[in-house]
Amino acid sequence: MRPPAVLAVVLLAGCGASAASAGRAVTLRPACSSNEAWDGARCRVRAPAAQSLSRGAAALAAFRVDEALGLLTRALTQAPHPHGEHAAIYEQLGIAYAYLGREPEALAAFDMLLRLDPGHLLSYNLSPKVTLTFERARVQAARRPPPELQVQWPNGLRVAQPLPIDVEVVADPRRMLDRATIYVKRRGEPRFSAVDLALSPPGQRRRVTLPPVGEARPEVVQVYVAALDRSGNEVLRWGDESRPREIALRYDPAPPWWRRWWVWAGAGGAVAAGTAIVFLATRPLPDNLGGGLSRE
Repeated sequence: MRPPAVLAVVLLAGCGASAASAGRAVTLRPACSSNEAWDGARCRVRAPAAQSLSRGAAALAAFRVDEALGLLTRALTQAPHPHGEHAAIYEQLGIAYAYLGREPEALAAFDMLLRLDPGHLLSYNLSPKVTLTFERARVQAARRPPPELQVQWPNGLRVAQPLPIDVEVVADPRRMLDRATIYVKRRGEPRFSAVDLALSPPGQRRRVTLPPVGEARPEVVQVYVAALDRSGNEVLRWGDESRPREIALRYDPAPPWWRRWWVWAGAGGAVAAGTAIVFLATRPLPDNLGGGLSRE
């Protein structure tokens, strides 16, 4: 029965090597709500930048440009900002500077807007002073690669396995991408959990290994990633909460007991032993027994 025992050791060693290659699973934290930001230890309520932005946009729409510029400048300092809010502040700043004829500041604001949202378009109901400046910013932005993240995971993952996710900075022309937050949940769960990691320079990957789902059925894990600058502002989204990417996890049920290798190994040994016993029991006994007597 030694060969089956050796086989069991080999299988266990193989499973251990596979788990080690995926890395130690991290501990997930609850994701912060939309009006909170993670400070490295806990979720904190964001500064009221949204209120300043709303008031600044209203003043700008009423052509109270100087008032709007003051409110928008205040909003910019009330960091950290979620991605949509961050882009909206720079859009409104660019419009305000263009109205005031401050083209260098308008170009810089629109340039930052296009780094945050490369496909952004302005309303063409705005003044030509604004739209023409924005078009010049778009021409400049087209000459450089936009910031880009690549997020990958292996194929054929199972619910019982840890889930390794690789994050790579593909392009970061302005060195904005400092760290990232990975948001993850099973499809159907109400809230995301999160894990944070520092980002490497372009061309280098960082791996995070999420704990196994561990369900006795196939599952789909939903994931999106937010990249942040050194101030904690979101500067890039890979997917988002309303449109996460999905990872299908396979469930392999355990085979029935009669199909497990150790059952048939044991049964094979028993059959072999039984055959030997039958063979010995059915051999004819000899007529004479060999041997002799001796005296001491």
